Amino acid sequence: MFESPQLRKPGGKSVSTDIAFKKIFCFRLVLGDMKVTNSIMHTTAAIMPSPLFLWRLQVLFFLAWGFTCCKIGWDSVMRMNADLRDLFLYEAFLYYNPLLLLTMMVWLWGVCLWVFSESTVNYARIFDLDQNHLTHREIWKCSIWTTIIVPTSMTAYLYLYSHGEVALAASQPVILYIAFALVLVFPFDIFYLPSRYFFLRTLWRIAFPLQPISFPDFFLADILTSMAKVFSDLERSVCRMVHSQVATIAWFEADSVCGSHSVAIPVVLVIPYIWRLMQCLRQYKDTKEKMTLLNALKYSTAVPVIFLSALKYHVLPDRWTYVYRRLWLFSSFVNSLYSFYWDVTRDWDLSVFTRIFKFNKPNCCSNLLYGRQWVYFWVLGSNLVLRCTWTYKLSAHLRHNYLTVFTVTTLEMLRRFQWIFFRVENEWNKITKSSSQIPMADIPREDEKLLDSTNHSL
Repeated sequence: MFESPQLRKPGGKSVSTDIAFKKIFCFRLVLGDMKVTNSIMHTTAAIMPSPLFLWRLQVLFFLAWGFTCCKIGWDSVMRMNADLRDLFLYEAFLYYNPLLLLTMMVWLWGVCLWVFSESTVNYARIFDLDQNHLTHREIWKCSIWTTIIVPTSMTAYLYLYSHGEVALAASQPVILYIAFALVLVFPFDIFYLPSRYFFLRTLWRIAFPLQPISFPDFFLADILTSMAKVFSDLERSVCRMVHSQVATIAWFEADSVCGSHSVAIPVVLVIPYIWRLMQCLRQYKDTKEKMTLLNALKYSTAVPVIFLSALKYHVLPDRWTYVYRRLWLFSSFVNSLYSFYWDVTRDWDLSVFTRIFKFNKPNCCSNLLYGRQWVYFWVLGSNLVLRCTWTYKLSAHLRHNYLTVFTVTTLEMLRRFQWIFFRVENEWNKITKSSSQIPMADIPREDEKLLDSTNHSL
């Protein structure tokens, strides 16, 4: 058929031969293009720097930027009047302390997610997260940006104030707070909208526990109790911004609206504990488990610590020394020991030693933590000590020594950071134990175990 005269060209060459020639030519041309493309890709890959090099470059830039900010800030502080220097540093610390501590907590949360991702702990299942949840790399990206932005704003604040630009200096923390608030509530699908929505929805569920309590609800609420001092400083900062007291010393007066004797300070300190207390009562309503009432009692022991301490500014000195101070010390002792007992026996379930994580592959963390009992002895001892020092932060009458308060608050963040590892591990052990006893499809989620909200009317 292919050699018929109808398929021949006038030159006598068959059309089939011409078609075959064209196919071979096109195939060689395409093959040549593929080789050229592969060659270009290899050349481009050789030219592009490796991810490790880019990461080292980012770290180098980050350290250089941090050193520059510290140098400019220190020089600006040294230019100030020595009499006002301490007051001004206290004010600057108060504005930027909440954001610095929040940034540190985000960094630590990224570390937690990294460790979980290297282990068999399925944190996405524990927190009921979808497949598009933020990974530790994305958390660290956010942390890097906040670590750059917050010190930069603080440096600008110190520099402008020391050079007489008081109005511009006063605008720096205001702009920063507004920017963070706008990014958090931004309604468009940028800046990780699903994760921001999940976070805001969880905060709403914590503030108004009108539904069964899920694991993310009380997990985040427990973290908020460690950040009570952060919210207290945040309230004072916002109060001064609203009343135009930024970059002034009027706020330092005890009788001012946002002064150190304000009743709002102990009120804000106690709010995270009240939220957690209400969650426990809601859990008791749903499950009728008496253990939830004992947990509620634990959070209620923080209320006397906070308000007895605040009474120092509202009673006579002798009455505080001989009556309320002793009650404050006793309530602090009860709160610290009760919280420590609950961490060990309930949150961590360390009645017997268990291994912390079962890593898929060896790494530095597995060599450090896997099967080592000294890790548990360390966490028991450090948790007891830091539980006691945490009482210092809850004490309103000790808040003027801002460096000590910052140190204690940082230590509490680290205590909560190590608490997260054991708390999540304990929850994962419960899930895996349930999985070995019942089919996977029959395993209820945490909110289903606490009774479905569709089956109960409020």
